[in-house]
Amino acid sequence: MRLEKEPQGILIVDDNPTNLEVLSESLIQEGFQVAVAIDGESALEQINYHPPELILLDVMMPGMDGFETCQQLKSNPDTCDIPVIFMTALSDAQNKVQGLSIGAIDYITKPFQHEEVVARVRIHLQVRTLTRTLQQQNHQLKDEIEQRQNAEAQLRQANESLENLNHQLEERVAERTKDLSDALRTVQRAQVQLIQQEKLSALGQLVAGIAHEINNPVNFIHGNIDHASGYTEDLLTLFKLYEQYYPNPVSHIQNKREEIDISFLAEDLPKLLASMQVGTDRIRDIVLSLRIFSRLDEAEVKDVNIHEGIDSTLLILNSRINSLITAVPINIVKEYGKLPKVKCYPGQLNQVFMNILSNAIDALEEKAESHCQNDGPNDSQSDWIPELKIITKSIDQENVNILIQDNGPGVPDSLLEKIFDPFFTTKAVGKGTGLGMSISHEIISEKHHGTLTCKRLEEGTEFSITIPNFQDVND
Repeated sequence: MRLEKEPQGILIVDDNPTNLEVLSESLIQEGFQVAVAIDGESALEQINYHPPELILLDVMMPGMDGFETCQQLKSNPDTCDIPVIFMTALSDAQNKVQGLSIGAIDYITKPFQHEEVVARVRIHLQVRTLTRTLQQQNHQLKDEIEQRQNAEAQLRQANESLENLNHQLEERVAERTKDLSDALRTVQRAQVQLIQQEKLSALGQLVAGIAHEINNPVNFIHGNIDHASGYTEDLLTLFKLYEQYYPNPVSHIQNKREEIDISFLAEDLPKLLASMQVGTDRIRDIVLSLRIFSRLDEAEVKDVNIHEGIDSTLLILNSRINSLITAVPINIVKEYGKLPKVKCYPGQLNQVFMNILSNAIDALEEKAESHCQNDGPNDSQSDWIPELKIITKSIDQENVNILIQDNGPGVPDSLLEKIFDPFFTTKAVGKGTGLGMSISHEIISEKHHGTLTCKRLEEGTEFSITIPNFQDVND
């Protein structure tokens, strides 16, 4: 029998002494008991003798890195329940996904923010306390069931009053079971909401930051191209006047003019400036799309043009749309109806578009790869062209409907009922967390009081989004 050991509090594992010192001081000031380790091996040894309540684990360490350390913890029955929070860089999305897939519950970005670290630690300690409480209640419930079964065996031939008592006990067990199930769903929902909020916040800040950093130099270039064009035209006009009134310059000027091919320069320089103008216009359009997608400069609930959100999402996904395995770009079909401006949470609604369109592109890539492997160059099936169709329409005075269809392999009927369940995914390990569709369903149903459904088409899949034109900001 395993003896219960006194918990050590919080264990910080990091090979950087500065990080250890900063985190330790922050947590000790908040009243936590803190222990530290500088590598995975020493951390496992400490945990074996003094299991902590929670572990802050660095990803990149010499020797045994954070991923291997976490895998060993989760494979050990004595330590698999200890929550692990990875510490990594903000832009290191691949490591975050990998960490969550092997059992970590969250991540903290570097450089550390005192309030964020303390808030995350408190939340996950509360989650673990609630989980333990649920486990204790579950053990109590099992004991009660065993007692009921023993009582039934002994009182099988009892009178009607004892049967009524047994019926009451069964109702009590059912009620307790329902309470435990509801509590477990509440915990899972809290975890999904926390991940969703962090994902949206990180994505929005990243997109808005990139847009801001690009916008300033591009505006500088764009604003000066007109002046440069004017100056260039003036200089070329002056040069033509020189040629008109001084057709026979000194030999040195004549040689230099022939060396630089002044005729070509005069013809090509305005074209070059015009090309620069087109390029800066394109970059400014991309920056505008990024700002529309992030929506960090606008109120949380706002009247927006749904089509702008869809178009900005498509622009962000443009590289994937044009880099399919078959080298045939995805054909985008837009059948936009006349929609009023919709009062909604634009940033979250754009995230729903991103999740659905990304999954559709994944499905088209899967079918394209299958065609490349199975079809010859002259095969009739090679005529298949990947297609994404987006249809918008007003279905009445109060609601709008967005349909997103693809002609990929389609979702099997047996999986349609599970597609919006948290952590359910049909993708290979490491390629999906199973949260995208669950988060999207919650954004549409709970935040916008609408519906999000999925159905299989004759060829492909269709997602249907229906939301009201107006959202009550008090909800």
